[in-house]
Amino acid sequence: MIADDRICHLGEGPLWHPERGQLFWFDILGKRLLTKGREWSFPVHVSAAGWIDHDTLMIASESGLHRFDISSGKTDLICPLEADNPLSRSNDGRGDPQGGFWIGTMGIHAPRKPGAIYRYYRGELRQLICGLVIPNSICFSPDGTRAYFSDTVQQQIMTVGLDDHGWPKGDPSLHIDLRAEGRNPDGAVVDASGNLWNAQWGSARVACYDPQGRFLHTVPMGASQSSCPAFGGPDLKTLYCTTAVEGLSDGNPDNGKLMMVETDYTGQPEHRVHL
Repeated sequence: MIADDRICHLGEGPLWHPERGQLFWFDILGKRLLTKGREWSFPVHVSAAGWIDHDTLMIASESGLHRFDISSGKTDLICPLEADNPLSRSNDGRGDPQGGFWIGTMGIHAPRKPGAIYRYYRGELRQLICGLVIPNSICFSPDGTRAYFSDTVQQQIMTVGLDDHGWPKGDPSLHIDLRAEGRNPDGAVVDASGNLWNAQWGSARVACYDPQGRFLHTVPMGASQSSCPAFGGPDLKTLYCTTAVEGLSDGNPDNGKLMMVETDYTGQPEHRVHL
């Protein structure tokens, strides 16, 4: 089902603001932030957000993390993010249960150029993982003890333990292996029961896996390229998913539109980012 018929060249980063009861999402290549009935344009690529308070988002751009005032549209820099690299941009990101914010970076035009995953936590931006090509699938277990991420080109979703402050401990390990199926993991979200929902680029679907990484089922998406899911709605049972028209010529009129499906599952409220 179509939730919004505006076409995004590369839809990403849907965020259900739990205090506002409002969905926000991005068109990375269109340099836009969208919500129902409204959108904002930016001079640079923007890709992901967390919520700071009722009126303020943290937005990741190609050059920094920013405070964004929803009412005025005013943007203030919190800290630079690879600002000295004009060939990189931000990609997938999400707030974590401890109040931090994880964000991936990648090449703008050269997807083989190495990217990384960073974490912002209470004034500090620290690189966590480097050497990734397309960092994606950033999400967290409900108890805050595990993080998940992927490098889309590797076709694997990884997991790593977290300490009490949300910093990774130990080495990442394999959680879901999609190589045999040839699936490409894009954005992901974890529901309140610990199930991981992964948008799979080029597969027109979101796939659900239990907390042990075992496949449960898929939710078909009408658009050819699903990019990132989020739970929202008053009961957090609506699964939203951004899509993209990037690189497509299949004539599907739903490509690039925001999709939605009602489920029997309940999502986690998105975690607040503490500055």
